[in-house]
Amino acid sequence: MSASHLRATVALVALPMSLFAQASSDTLAARKITLRDAVSQAEQNGLAAIQARGQIRTAESSVRSAKGALFPSLSVSLGQANRSGSQQGPGGTLVPYSASSPWTYSTGLSSSLTLYDGGRKRNEVTRTQYDVTAAEANAVTQKYNLALQVKTQYYAILAAREAEGAAQAQLQQAQEQLKFSIARTRAGVVTLSDSLRSVVAVGNAQLALLTARNSVRVASAALSRLIGSEDFVTAVPSDTLDNGLSPVDSAQLAPLILESPTVKQSEAQLQSAQASIKSARTSYLPTVDLTYSKSGNGSNSDNKYFGVGGNPLAYSDVFSLRMSYNIFNNYVREDAITRANVATDLALATARDTRLAAQQTLVQQLAALRSAQQRIIIQQATLDAAKEDLRVQQQRYALGASLLLDVLTSQSTLDAARSALIQARQDVRVARAQLEALVGRDLP
Repeated sequence: MSASHLRATVALVALPMSLFAQASSDTLAARKITLRDAVSQAEQNGLAAIQARGQIRTAESSVRSAKGALFPSLSVSLGQANRSGSQQGPGGTLVPYSASSPWTYSTGLSSSLTLYDGGRKRNEVTRTQYDVTAAEANAVTQKYNLALQVKTQYYAILAAREAEGAAQAQLQQAQEQLKFSIARTRAGVVTLSDSLRSVVAVGNAQLALLTARNSVRVASAALSRLIGSEDFVTAVPSDTLDNGLSPVDSAQLAPLILESPTVKQSEAQLQSAQASIKSARTSYLPTVDLTYSKSGNGSNSDNKYFGVGGNPLAYSDVFSLRMSYNIFNNYVREDAITRANVATDLALATARDTRLAAQQTLVQQLAALRSAQQRIIIQQATLDAAKEDLRVQQQRYALGASLLLDVLTSQSTLDAARSALIQARQDVRVARAQLEALVGRDLP
């Protein structure tokens, strides 16, 4: 090989290595957090979780208000008025108000109780209680949906860490092969093409390593947002060969579908809609109300202030029993019943579709989990075979029994096997998290 060709080869090698050294100096400064802590922090700070807790509080407040409507209402009042000017006297003449008592005072106490309303208020209590059940089920759903999102990003960080380790191994092998190719090129055993191909292999390994490190940063940023952390966080480096191969019993999961939070929520919404129909129908029944009021009036000349310090105010007591029935209200109640029936039909269809969707998702995720588990076993065997194949090809190349193309082909096969194994592990983790979100509980 000529000196000019050798200098060109060295330049091609030195340029990507120097650029890669600069990029490698940019390290990820992030606080490490465990998966358990990340999920817990997301449950506290996640927007969906806060909204779900707010819905529970609102629904419970509605129950309290509906129950309170069953009790008598009670109100008190105090009033005072100042009179000035003139008033009509005897014979229709105008005379001034008495200056001795310009102020008048009044007090009042009133209470009202609905004795009969066709059961509307009790139906409202029932309806709001079902709303609480639906809100609580939704909170569980949001909890595990947040956990799924957190786990997905957390596992993406772990997968990127695995890819980073695989890329480092790929780079190390490519650099060793490059040194060997340069030495053989200088010795005149092979052509310059072998060295150039080795340079390309080193560059590809460097790009793979940079891509993996960038993936760690992107997934860490997404995880930080999900858990509501002002600090940049990342996953704790751990053994990524976790319990992904542990079996999941589909026979135990199937009954849990009917108890999943999404199914419970849709069923509670259906029951709430049915209670709304009963409430709407009570508008065809009469309403009976009992009212009591006590009021007093007087002026400050005789009674001082509100009857304090003088004669008591003149009080009157009134009991009233009132029944009302709306014969025709311009089809307002008919419209309310129609809307309640439509809402109930929709809630019934939604509940049925939710159950069927949960069953479909269970089948899909179980299939995805089992497929990924089998892929792990297959890819692990493929990885072992690819390592051995590369070792053999490198030995044959050293002896001149094979071409560099054969070595690079074996290296590409090994790199693909590593990537496929990493993806299979990632798919297992995500599939398990999706099953947990579906049934609303952690899998063993």
